[in-house]
Amino acid sequence: MWTTKNMPDLSGKIAVVTGANTGIGFETAKALYEAGATVTIAARDERKIKEAIERIKTAGKGRGSLEVGILNLASLTSVKHFANRFISQHKSLDLLINNAGVMIPPASKTEDGFELQFGVNFLGHFALTGLFFTLLKRADHARVVTLSSGAATLAEGIDFENLRLEKPYDEWREYAVSKLADILFTKEFDRRLQANGSNILSVAAHPGVTRTDLQRHIPADDLDVQFARFDTVMDPWQGALPSLFAATDASVKGSDFYGPDGENEYAGYPALSKHSTGYMHDKVLATNLWEYAEKETGVHYFQ
Repeated sequence: MWTTKNMPDLSGKIAVVTGANTGIGFETAKALYEAGATVTIAARDERKIKEAIERIKTAGKGRGSLEVGILNLASLTSVKHFANRFISQHKSLDLLINNAGVMIPPASKTEDGFELQFGVNFLGHFALTGLFFTLLKRADHARVVTLSSGAATLAEGIDFENLRLEKPYDEWREYAVSKLADILFTKEFDRRLQANGSNILSVAAHPGVTRTDLQRHIPADDLDVQFARFDTVMDPWQGALPSLFAATDASVKGSDFYGPDGENEYAGYPALSKHSTGYMHDKVLATNLWEYAEKETGVHYFQ
């Protein structure tokens, strides 16, 4: 049973956690800080970031340091501003946790015109990772952890003609597509890293069934009914463990995907995920997605 007690000393390590003001991101940032890392709490609202930092510090267990990072993943301009500011302040980046996400909101778009879930959960993180690529290369064995979901198994490919709400909106379909995109990104990034002889690890994780603010668009009564189907609904600290394992454990390999070890991966402690579909391993689809993301964001990793 792996917990934060198994994490190595992270003194001197630099980390960024997106969506770290609440939920799984908050617990991930807190654990990295307690292990000695310098952690940037990256989120949209400066007040909420500062409140999160105070909550972490109040726990009194930290050996690292905490920094504010204003980041709106629904705006590629914001992503670039955040990355540029961070790059001006840091020479390298050891851990990038692409944690932030949105789930089944009303039909809406990012500032750049993409369906919100695809834009935030995947495209914003694709751009951010690419903008940080030089800093990641300067670190000693950096890791990029991208959060996906068991919902990725529900996606039947990626419809490139429906990433800007061109077709009638299906909130769960669009969510599944965004989380499939995260898996495809993780694997394609790993293939390209290996082809270029890089020691950066690109890995993925999912939190199982965890009660967080991510479910804020589900009516409370409906959410209670959904959660009643499960024997265990985890608290955020436990849902963060697969991300923390992927970010810090020595056994992790590139393109690995981690989740809870319980039945159907709903709850438990970190283990390799058994979630798998043909789409998740489709190299042609992954290549097409990568090229689409490069074109739409203007961010190129390997030049």
